[in-house]
Amino acid sequence: MDGDSFSGMANGGGGPADGKLIQTFHKSFVQVQSLLDQNRMLISEINQNHESRAPGNLTRNVGLIRELNNNIRRVVGLYADLSASFARNAADASSDGDSSGTLRSSDGRAAAGHKRLHPG
Repeated sequence: MDGDSFSGMANGGGGPADGKLIQTFHKSFVQVQSLLDQNRMLISEINQNHESRAPGNLTRNVGLIRELNNNIRRVVGLYADLSASFARNAADASSDGDSSGTLRSSDGRAAAGHKRLHPG
């Protein structure tokens, strides 16, 4: 996942709130990817320790598995925060629109190409 896809969406004519949302998503996804990369390394080390059957390595696995579980909790938390941010942004966007679902500009005209997000 590269920053170009985010900057491309942010430059699509959205307002400052859209840019902030994109930055939040990007930051969160970078954190998630970092944690997932770390988890991959932890799982590899856990597997090697398990295969070695050395008592010291098996004891070390207890701490590694705890670290892995904590990372998974952090990933879940980041996704929950992203979901809440997206829901808030969708609610804000829908409150800016009229009953037809078309967003209005500050002068009351329909904003071209903008529709409210409808929860799936």
